[in-house]
Amino acid sequence: MKKINITTAVLLIYLIVMSVIGWPGKKADPDYVQYFCVIGVTVLVISFLRFLQIKRLKIREKMKDGKKE
Repeated sequence: MKKINITTAVLLIYLIVMSVIGWPGKKADPDYVQYFCVIGVTVLVISFLRFLQIKRLKIREKMKDGKKE
């Protein structure tokens, strides 16, 4: 579970850094809707990846327990 938390934290930190770098406020006509939609979709993808990692870990543990018995 520790690896999953580290992976999620690294991806969220990366998202924050890229969001700060790509802030559209300095442009003449900033498109905030697209900016926040991209951030929202990225958070959804990170959440989905976390869900898949947890599911894979549970399946792995179940298979490992099955082999021991």
